[in-house]
Amino acid sequence: MLKLEGFTCQRCGTCCQGESTVSLTQEEILRIAQFLNLPEEVFREKYTVKVGKYRVEMKTKDGYCIFFDKKEKLCTIHPVKPKKCKEWPLIEALSKDPSTLETLKNYCIGIKILQI
Repeated sequence: MLKLEGFTCQRCGTCCQGESTVSLTQEEILRIAQFLNLPEEVFREKYTVKVGKYRVEMKTKDGYCIFFDKKEKLCTIHPVKPKKCKEWPLIEALSKDPSTLETLKNYCIGIKILQI
């Protein structure tokens, strides 16, 4: 059986990679827009995409979240990044399923798994 032992971010960007990103709450939209010193509507137009009727996600660029700097290997909005970004990959539901843990272990080099 596998158990999540810990996580140390290696700044590899794997968690920022993909064709979609996390959903943003209205509060997160306002906080990020303020951090970037932009009006909400300018932020939405420049940095987000609407998915379906209600879901708002950050755009992607070259296969990564638009706020991931590949050269510096860091999140350019780190102080105000969305809650789901802060939680990843230590989402409680994922850490309870051994098969998901095995997948995460192979996906994220910062995850430490204990074999019990």
